[in-house]
Amino acid sequence: MRAESGYIRLEGLRIHAFHGVLPQERQVGADFRIDLRVGYPLTEAMQSDDVRDTLNYAELYEIVRGEMAVPSQLLEHVAGRIAKAVGAAFPLVTSIDLVLTKQNPPMGADCDGASVEIHLINDKTGC
Repeated sequence: MRAESGYIRLEGLRIHAFHGVLPQERQVGADFRIDLRVGYPLTEAMQSDDVRDTLNYAELYEIVRGEMAVPSQLLEHVAGRIAKAVGAAFPLVTSIDLVLTKQNPPMGADCDGASVEIHLINDKTGC
């Protein structure tokens, strides 16, 4: 058998951050949930059992944490920054799927959250 694709996932990351259009959102902050799926060639790591042959999910988390620490008005902007930073740090990334959810958004609705979802393909990897 051959590996057709592989993914590293970070699911349900919970981070308090200061994103939003309203001044109060940027002062008080809110709780966010991040679900991230990164396409990456895992064949070498499947054979070698060596972390150098894969995308280290601890490093991936540090990228997400760092970008979430930079306040923005729009979730779209934050999601785009996270994706750009992941692609820059790991050139072999083939795709990025990211859902960024603001929990309890200030819009007067009873809901679990408001989200943006992006799906990006790395044209430079040929995948």
